[in-house]
Amino acid sequence: MTQDEMKQAVAEAAVEQIKSKLESESIVGVGTGSTANFFIDELAKIKHTFDGAVASSEATADRLKQHGIAVYDLNSVNQLDFYIDGADEFNEKFELIKGGGGALTREKIVAAVAKTFICIVDETKKVDLLGEFPVPIEVLPMARSYVARELCKLDAEPIYRDGFVTDNGNQILDVHDLEIEDAVALESKINNLVGVVTNGLFAERSADIVLMGTQQGVEVLTR
Repeated sequence: MTQDEMKQAVAEAAVEQIKSKLESESIVGVGTGSTANFFIDELAKIKHTFDGAVASSEATADRLKQHGIAVYDLNSVNQLDFYIDGADEFNEKFELIKGGGGALTREKIVAAVAKTFICIVDETKKVDLLGEFPVPIEVLPMARSYVARELCKLDAEPIYRDGFVTDNGNQILDVHDLEIEDAVALESKINNLVGVVTNGLFAERSADIVLMGTQQGVEVLTR
């Protein structure tokens, strides 16, 4: 199977995971990125079975609307039964690095609201130790240099994602060479830096279920 075929397989598996649990008033949280796009296309096939979705980015909202799926502001939604999204890396604790596409803040907010976070990935995203993929950090523009200097004190290498602006009007630092032995502690430490909106470590709110595409098919990984 190619990587795209694995993404397609996990997208189909995610719809199978949730479709029997959806009700006419259900709202589904939907992530951002190439794997999430496969999921959106599959979700559209059962759009008559649920009310609508909350999107983690403007790009996701546009794709959902193109399929005729109603998109709600999260502030108008009482609860989300499911949030489905991809990841750039995940470990055996289902801790993730996300934000390669720059939507990490809205992704983290939607994940926090959802009862069940289903992460859909291909097998190349599984790692023993998080950190080979750089950790994105969304920062207020005026704080970018200050935050970068503070990150250098952790012996990390922050690189400004030049020319990129998040949906929230902020900037991204991609942080290389972080030692992530304790992802929960590091997530909190980085978030406590003044000027940081949030970072791409999803450890405090990790995934509940991981659907991993492999050459042999989709593996359903649970805690």
